[in-house]
Amino acid sequence: MNTDGVPRLGTWRRVWPLAVAAAVGVPIWLATLALMRNQAGGPGSWTLIGDPLTALGCISVLLWRRRWPLTVALTVTVASTVSALATGAALMALCSVATRRRPVEIGAVVLAYVTASQVAVWVYPVEGSADTSWWVPVVVPALTAGIAVAAGMAVGARRNEVRSLRERAESAEREQSARAAQARALERNRIAREMHDVLAHRISLVAMQAGVLDHRRDLSPDENRVLVRGIAEGSHQALEELREVLGVLRADPGHPEPPQPSLDRIPDLVADARTSGLDVRLADTVTGVPPDGIGRTCYRIVQEALTNAAKHAPGAVVRITLDGAAGTTLDIGVRNGPAPLRTARPPASGFGLLGLGERITLAGGELDHRPTPEGGYVLTARLPWPDGPAHSHEKSA
Repeated sequence: MNTDGVPRLGTWRRVWPLAVAAAVGVPIWLATLALMRNQAGGPGSWTLIGDPLTALGCISVLLWRRRWPLTVALTVTVASTVSALATGAALMALCSVATRRRPVEIGAVVLAYVTASQVAVWVYPVEGSADTSWWVPVVVPALTAGIAVAAGMAVGARRNEVRSLRERAESAEREQSARAAQARALERNRIAREMHDVLAHRISLVAMQAGVLDHRRDLSPDENRVLVRGIAEGSHQALEELREVLGVLRADPGHPEPPQPSLDRIPDLVADARTSGLDVRLADTVTGVPPDGIGRTCYRIVQEALTNAAKHAPGAVVRITLDGAAGTTLDIGVRNGPAPLRTARPPASGFGLLGLGERITLAGGELDHRPTPEGGYVLTARLPWPDGPAHSHEKSA
């Protein structure tokens, strides 16, 4: 069975070729009857009864021409030897084979058709046919077969073109779906990183303050009030930042995103951490203003390092060093000592440093983090800082 990937036809498209085959065969059959009526004996019972019945069988067999095109074509062509009315069915079967555009099959059916037309002369002897030139019974069937082949190849070419266009459309749709899925995945990752960067730092500070309240029984009422106020303010800020992130998600695609924090916001980040109870010491010797992408990555590095320090080493001294200039690199170092406070182990997502590594890799930098011998932790990063006139001015005070 071979359908060449042609879609299933409807009822009308299955019936009209049979009607065309009958319409082509009827004039040939009537002409044969007229020629035989003029000779002695007239048309026989086979011509009047057997011929139409054979043609009906051939036309019925055409229903399976798409499933077994070569077998049906050869069968109908051989049957047309004894049935003038089946000539139309034979030409339709030849046209169907030609749509496959396979020269060997087409040649075999054409040869069978021309040979059958020669044999039909003996089945339907007509007076005066012996005086006809020898090439007429060969050329006429060959011409009719050529017309059928040309029509079939044109239909086949059109089918191939339609199939090619359909495959291109399906391929383009698949590629578009893949690109959309990739874009959604990248956007989900970006949102996840943003949510982590925005909320993890704030929540870790709140958790650290709550841990101090839980474990320190010697705090004065004023110190308790400061910690409670810090927890309330941190929770409020976390909600505000969460609302900003969700607002970006709900905004129109053309709506500009709020400005992202950069290197100049690190002092504010340190001040918030100090307010929450972390002992943070910042040493900034950066000369100039780095590009926005480098500055934003630097901010996220310090933020993640402070988040981890608040989670795993509450009460420890955290030292931050920033150094660099245009044309060299921007070096970030965050080191904390062992935690003097023993609190419950905080929940960890496991994606903070992983996302940070992705950010630094995209920026073309290097990241290193490891525990220190005394029980602390150190994180260092190096970001490339290309030289350029836009980054050569000094930072504002």
